[in-house]
Amino acid sequence: MMSINKNKTHDIVKEFGTNETDTGSADVQVAILTERITNLTEHLKSHKKDFGSRRGLLSMVGQRRNLLKYIKNKNEDRYTNLIKKLGLRR
Repeated sequence: MMSINKNKTHDIVKEFGTNETDTGSADVQVAILTERITNLTEHLKSHKKDFGSRRGLLSMVGQRRNLLKYIKNKNEDRYTNLIKKLGLRR
């Protein structure tokens, strides 16, 4: 399964959002994108020739990179905490 279900999304919003309904903040968006990227990476390991999904993966990675750049410019501490929480390399 490549997409994430409502329950998983709700858990992510709870963990990374400022309140229960905070779905639009950059932190939440990055967390949701990270979850989707992880799922899609697993999918592509078993479906090596699925180039449509690979293209979607690359666009999601680019979107996440831009959001992370935005967070880093706004607040360096918030950025480092988010990177640690999600286990990203940067």
